[in-house]
Formats: sequence, structure tokens, C-alpha cells
Amino acid sequence: MRKIIERLLIFSIGVPLVVGLVLFLPYFNGLVLNILVTFFSGIGAVEFSLMLEKKQIRISTRTSKIESFFLGALSPAVVTLNVSFGFPEWVIFAAIITCVGWALMSRIFSRSETMGNIINQIVSGFSLIIYPGFFMVWLIKMNIWGNPGTILFFLLVTFASDSVAWLFGTLFGKNNRGLIAVSPNKSIVGFIGGAIGSIIVACCAVYIFPGIFFITDPSLYASVVILGLCTGIAAMLGDLAESAIKRSCDVKDSGKIMLGRGGILDSLDSIAVAAPVFYFLFDTFFK
Repeated sequence: MRKIIERLLIFSIGVPLVVGLVLFLPYFNGLVLNILVTFFSGIGAVEFSLMLEKKQIRISTRTSKIESFFLGALSPAVVTLNVSFGFPEWVIFAAIITCVGWALMSRIFSRSETMGNIINQIVSGFSLIIYPGFFMVWLIKMNIWGNPGTILFFLLVTFASDSVAWLFGTLFGKNNRGLIAVSPNKSIVGFIGGAIGSIIVACCAVYIFPGIFFITDPSLYASVVILGLCTGIAAMLGDLAESAIKRSCDVKDSGKIMLGRGGILDSLDSIAVAAPVFYFLFDTFFK
């Protein structure tokens, strides 16, 4: 019960803050939001590195939180330079190549007694560059469309998938749980509810944010249903993917920063995987 109250408290405070941030601080293509995404991606990478450490997979002989933060925040940071300040795209590729090169070649200078850990260190470095930072890049790139409603549309669909899945699972999922080993408390009814919730919110967005759609014929609703369904499914898969990581590392939560939710990564898991799916489908259907 306490966790439910804490989760509702975070939801009631966090959602208005995010809405206000997106609507009232759109300057420089959402610079403030982009900075927050970059910072949280770095924190998420630190949490990921600490989970990997429990499996003896370290980025160095001793896990470096500074290096983990840097690797996790790199992709969002350089994409922010491109989206908010117009830096050329080659800067993005140069920075990412440099970072990947660092993760690969800095281990050349390891001491002989640590040679057996080099492959783990390289894999850890690559993982921290990709997750969650590279996935979160696509949330930042949504700002190039110049309409804050698009960001809110995406977040509403993602939150609806997560929240309705939790609600349906709590109310009706008692007898249909345990079918997915990585998250035995998840239910089939919950997944169905999450998919339905994301579709309903996507259809409502046609009336809430009419300015973000550039199609007026009947195909609009078919496209919106596909967008909502695929984004909702991706959000639920993101949640399951992080559950698999946590179960493998024998941890319950990625951290303790967020009341009722655990760590930053516990809150970014659905958004991170859903962001590229939403971006490419929205760009395909409505741009």
C-alpha cells in the first residue's frame, strides 16, 4: 500500500512538472528538457553499471561512476548540441566514435593481471553507451518537429501503456500471471490493458493535439491506432527488458532515487525503448 501511495505521489507531482516543462520552456528546441534527458541518461547508466558490477562485469578494475555517467550521457549531449544549437551532424558521429574507441582501446593499457577482464570491460562500456542514452536520443530528436504537443503525445501514450497495464494487472490479473519468467507478477490481462490504453490515448490525441497531425482523411485513424499500439507494446517490452536485467543481476530496483519506483532507470525503461519506435512511426505517418 505504501508503494502505491508513493507512486501516486510521484505521478501527481511529476506529470504536471513535465507538462509545464514541455509547454512553457520550448526555447532552443526544448533545451531544458534535452538537458534533463541527458542528465537522467547519465544517472541511468551509472545505475546500470552498478547492476552489472554484481555480475562481476565492470567498466574498469573498479566501477567508475564518473566514466559510466559520461558514457551514458554522451549520445544525448551531442544530439542536444545538434537539435538545440544547430551543430552539424558530423559532430554527433565524431563524438560517438571517439567514445566507442575509448571503451575499446583504453583497455590496451590494462595491467597484465587484469587481462582476463578486458572483454567484460569492453562489453560494459558498449552497453553503457547504448542503454539508456542512445535510446533516449530519439526523445530529444522529437524537438526538431517544433511542436511541444508531439512530446506530450508520446509521453501520454507511454504513461497510459504503463499505468493501464499496472491497473488491469492489479484488478484482473490474479489468475493469469507467471507466463513471463523475467517478471512473474506481470499478467496477460495487464498487457492487453496496456495496449488498449495506449490506443485510446493515441486516438484522443487527434482531438487534444490537432495541430501535430497533417492528415485529414480516414487513414489518419488507422495510422494513429498503429502508432499507439506499437508505442504501447514497445513501452511494455522496455519494462520487461529492464526486469530481465534486474533479475539477472539479483536486484529488485535499479536504485532508490524515485519514491515508489526505485531508480531512474526504472522510470526510463519504458520511455527509452518506446521513443525510437514512436519517432520513426510518427515521422513516417505524419511528416
